[in-house]
Amino acid sequence: MNKKTVKDIALKGEKVVMRVDFNVPLKDGVITDDTRVQAALPTIKYLIDQGAALVLMSHLGRPKGKGYEAEFSLKPVADYLAKVLGKPVAFAPDCMAADDAAAALKPGEILMLENTRFYKAEEGKAKTEGMSDEEAKAAKDEMKAKKAAMAEKLASYGTVYVNDAFGTAHRDHASTASICKFMKKKGAPCVAGFLMEKELDYLGTAVEAPKRPFIAIIGGAKVSGKLQVLENLMKKVNAILIGGGMAYTFLKAQGHDIGKSLCEDELLDTAKATLKAAEAAGVKFLLPIDNVAADKFDAEAATKVVGNDIPADWMALDIGPKTVELYASVIKDAKTIVWNGPMGCFEMDKFAAGTMGVCKAVAEADAVSIIGGGDSVSAVNKSGLASKMTHISTGGGASLEFLEGKDLPGCTALDDK
Repeated sequence: MNKKTVKDIALKGEKVVMRVDFNVPLKDGVITDDTRVQAALPTIKYLIDQGAALVLMSHLGRPKGKGYEAEFSLKPVADYLAKVLGKPVAFAPDCMAADDAAAALKPGEILMLENTRFYKAEEGKAKTEGMSDEEAKAAKDEMKAKKAAMAEKLASYGTVYVNDAFGTAHRDHASTASICKFMKKKGAPCVAGFLMEKELDYLGTAVEAPKRPFIAIIGGAKVSGKLQVLENLMKKVNAILIGGGMAYTFLKAQGHDIGKSLCEDELLDTAKATLKAAEAAGVKFLLPIDNVAADKFDAEAATKVVGNDIPADWMALDIGPKTVELYASVIKDAKTIVWNGPMGCFEMDKFAAGTMGVCKAVAEADAVSIIGGGDSVSAVNKSGLASKMTHISTGGGASLEFLEGKDLPGCTALDDK
């Protein structure tokens, strides 16, 4: 990683504005999964130990951007953080009106701002449907100005900016990328926290300097969401193992009957081209050789294991036992594994065996294993094998875009070493 981190700068007496990813699940005001809070603690504790005052900001959920909405308030998260740290965490009920609270902060003290997405300017997206070109341009220009004003306001709260929110690093938001312009304008450092550093180190090493054999396990529902990942990884990996609903677009492209299985018919030619590209690149491109089929999409459906021709009126919802065995044999020899996307509808127990079997194989492999966010993380947590994985990414969309070879605005905006 070529970005400066909190360890590269002096922090004593500084006021740090830190972007965290506290987009946690809440039920009746109670956090049901504190993984993201725990992931930010090493950086938070380090900054406090170094004698900095700390202003934390995050988004939570998808509010409308028209002001306060109780269900998306970060107040319960601030209270939970105080309990975990064993020290008070002050709370600013409006992220754009926290000047006095931020100014009053002393070294070692923490202030959390209310949800940044209570303002549309955080994301900076203008609604332009039904507008003329001229009206659309004016709306976009107005939103761009509001986004800059929000970024400047957030920057005014501190003398150092730290981004530890890898989960939002793929977004150019006021609090992730735009803020850096205003911090740098006043000569303030913009650096990565420990979580951001860890994510970039693991993903960067996997993509640029992996130990081999290097394999990618790619699943999920649709080919369309993973095309760029496949295209980019094909230049780097030794083998790609395909599972999930996306497998059936490839199987249909090979001429198999797939019954009522998920398929993107408009991408059949693309799937054929992808298979040819893998062959030309000398990359093993493995598809399921058997499948668990169901007579309906239901936890109580009738099921049977079939080959690669799915009976009419049936749908494949998981890879079969022979495929698990095949994939496990490839995983066993790997030295670097990147996994993004489940092998089937693992949320239903009848269709979880494929994903759980792959989990077990990855956990037992003598390899650096990187789980790329989203449903893959849920699956690994469900398997009980999370502690056996080398690195579990906190950012689904961010890790996916990294694997696609895209720049992440929240990272590129930080200071280079």
